[in-house]
Amino acid sequence: MLRIAIGQYYAARSPIHALDARVKLVCTLAALVAIFCVSNAAQLGISAAFVAAALALSHVPVGRVLASVRPLLVFLAVLSLFNLFFVRTGDVVATLGPVSLTSGGVVAAALYTARFALALVTGSLVMLTTTPTQLSDAFDRMLSPLSRVGLPGHEIAMVFSLMMRFVPTLADEASAIIDAQSLRGGAFDEGGPIRRVRSIVPVVVALLASGLRHADGLSRALDARCYEGGEGRTHLHEQRLGRGELVAALLTAALLAALVILA
Repeated sequence: MLRIAIGQYYAARSPIHALDARVKLVCTLAALVAIFCVSNAAQLGISAAFVAAALALSHVPVGRVLASVRPLLVFLAVLSLFNLFFVRTGDVVATLGPVSLTSGGVVAAALYTARFALALVTGSLVMLTTTPTQLSDAFDRMLSPLSRVGLPGHEIAMVFSLMMRFVPTLADEASAIIDAQSLRGGAFDEGGPIRRVRSIVPVVVALLASGLRHADGLSRALDARCYEGGEGRTHLHEQRLGRGELVAALLTAALLAALVILA
């Protein structure tokens, strides 16, 4: 679950891949806010059509997108059941022994689950169509105004870039550590909650030591390359706004306007 879609770039030639990462991030954030504000079936349909169109334009296989959000499907199922059985508004539509289902619970289960599913697909699509380097460069440019007021905008973007780089690495090492502990007799799925928590402690300690080792190696590498921060640094690929970015911004604005009208 640590992986999700971080670093799982899918190479393709599509209008979504070609967009400037800054515009892509801003449009995605606006779309996510709009999706989480959906409150009726018409708005949900418009949002689903928008996400489906973006998915079609990205040329990313649907199976690849679903595979990237598969670890969170359990969360969606729990969210759906929670709303279905605990929302008590509306009329009773069915009775299962001592439990009754209401119309409000059915609507909430469908609406909230669909909203989260669309949000997950949208976020995954951005990660699959944008390389980590493009994301870090976009954050660097978007945070550059902070440097004018004395805040380390480039350093914040650098930390974000390193986080994206090392999340898959630490996930691999966590898996290797768990396998090694299992071969030594460690039981992570046996006993009560207290015993399971105790069995995780050696994994956390080993993972922390591994993370510190990576941090030390990274600091030495930065010192060897005379890294001194973001002042005066340039980018290998300069991104410029064009017609595609304007179209993406207009389509996102149209989505927001449509959801406001249908509210």
